[in-house]
Amino acid sequence: MGTLAIGKAGAINAALLATSILATGDAAIRERYLAYRQAQTEKALADDDLVMP
Repeated sequence: MGTLAIGKAGAINAALLATSILATGDAAIRERYLAYRQAQTEKALADDDLVMP
């Protein structure tokens, strides 16, 4: 069971949760999902505002 926020952020998280569930049974979805998550991780790590001093 997933508990998600309401609004745009909640909708995005709901879509990611649904995609992660679908990815367990579909290799093509899994590859695209993992690539998206990797890109998001790299984007966050490159953001200087998120780096702790």
